[in-house]
Amino acid sequence: MNLKKNRANFTALSPIDFLKRTAKIFPNYTSLISENKKFTWGQTFKRCNLLASSLIKTKIKKGDVVSIMAPNTTAMYEAHFGIPMTGAILNTINIRLDAKTISYIIGHSKTKIMFVDTEFLPIIRTALKIRKKKITIIAIKDDNKFSKNIIKEQLYEDFLKKGSKLSTSNFKIKDEWSPISLSYTSGTTNKPKGVVTHHRGAYLNAISNQLTWNMKKNPTYLWTLPMFHCNGWCFPWTIAALAGKNICMRKVSSKLIFKLIKKYNVSHLCGTTVIINLLIKEGIKLKNKIEFMTGAAPPPSTVLKKIDKQGFNITHTYGLTEVYGPAVVCEWQNDWNKLDKNKIAELKSYQGVEYPGINEINVFNKKTKKAVAHNGKELGEVFMRGNTVMMGYHKDKPATNKAFAKGWFHTGDIAVIHKSGYIQLKDRSKDIIISGGENISSIEIENVLFKHKDIIDAAVVAMKDNKWGEVPCAFVTLKKNSVIKEQEIIQFCRKNMASFKIPKSIIFGKIDKTPTGKTQKFLLRKRVNQTD
Repeated sequence: MNLKKNRANFTALSPIDFLKRTAKIFPNYTSLISENKKFTWGQTFKRCNLLASSLIKTKIKKGDVVSIMAPNTTAMYEAHFGIPMTGAILNTINIRLDAKTISYIIGHSKTKIMFVDTEFLPIIRTALKIRKKKITIIAIKDDNKFSKNIIKEQLYEDFLKKGSKLSTSNFKIKDEWSPISLSYTSGTTNKPKGVVTHHRGAYLNAISNQLTWNMKKNPTYLWTLPMFHCNGWCFPWTIAALAGKNICMRKVSSKLIFKLIKKYNVSHLCGTTVIINLLIKEGIKLKNKIEFMTGAAPPPSTVLKKIDKQGFNITHTYGLTEVYGPAVVCEWQNDWNKLDKNKIAELKSYQGVEYPGINEINVFNKKTKKAVAHNGKELGEVFMRGNTVMMGYHKDKPATNKAFAKGWFHTGDIAVIHKSGYIQLKDRSKDIIISGGENISSIEIENVLFKHKDIIDAAVVAMKDNKWGEVPCAFVTLKKNSVIKEQEIIQFCRKNMASFKIPKSIIFGKIDKTPTGKTQKFLLRKRVNQTD
């Protein structure tokens, strides 16, 4: 057959179309709620339209980078549509970064214009001084407490007023391979890389979120997950597609989470193990079951049991910035509900199987280059390929080529595959501890430590050793008023793991984390080894 694509049977995929559709069909449904603002989908579309047209009047064009530094606010949400509408590339900057790193990102991305919440104007000024180059700053006044930080910046609401209502045809993406966002890696390594993603992938991952999480129309979604983290795992676009209600949280606290859950009848939220531990600490049991999607490091089974008792149904995912956020999900099997609670918690800690947007995942032995056996024991690196894999790293061809070697995206994560075909992460490639020729999973040791009643957080890294090359060293955070000693923890480990896996040293105190809850093991390694 010699049938071809044409304007009637092919249009480029873009999550912008989710907003257009929802605004048309559900204009009076609530779209966004924050502490001091409330909008409908009709209003949100109008505001995104104004944002886009104002940017165009400011000479922003296709391929330009527009950055925003803001917490989870209505303006941050609007940026996920208004900026890509112009063909420009959205760059969301981590609000907890230092001025030097921010300066690097602004320069590396060649940011043309930047939207900044008033809380962060001082650090942005410092970052621009380091860079020694001026760019246009638009100030977002969300919390009046930070109004004093405004000096001569144009205000966001005034910037919107410069725009005009344009036809939706003005914002039609013609090439779905066009970049939609630029996200810098979260800092588990020393230098952030700019991950470029496209409209097609964002569209498909947003749909995949719905399918894997069994999300129904008009959900109420609580924003505990930072939108700056790989575009909130694509959930700004997911919620728009479902005509849902976004509840924005400027600052996350466990008390406020439970307050907003009750007030707005929240149905869904996302977060890392850090958020889960906050909720557990609060100890409040819910009247109705709430869906909770978690990612990053696998929560220990003991933690999963506790959060389930409170009324949160956990869906465990795994992904990276390079794959738009979640790419693997612990797809639940009905037969598993018949198992005992300990086994259920264990299964929920599996990362699982590929997202709909990922065509294939596999685990390959690094030495033999062959797929590992489905025995839950043989370690290998997780490889992925599919439509929700990044375009590549911005201005870093060597790193891009390395990541895509032999037609796969190389994650750098170490895992096993179980008989069921479900993968389970064991470590980052660099975090595997090789002691006397034995590969030791730091995650395996951490899971044991989490079982101890006095430990609320744990991280294990390699410590240099003259005899064995390297040995496990554990960082632990104890419950308040705990008086447990190092030898007691080591003895606990001795009862629950092979002797060669037992940490040789226990360091007490706070554990270095990224703002999204990932443990910064490179910093922990520096602390025990002085050099990385």
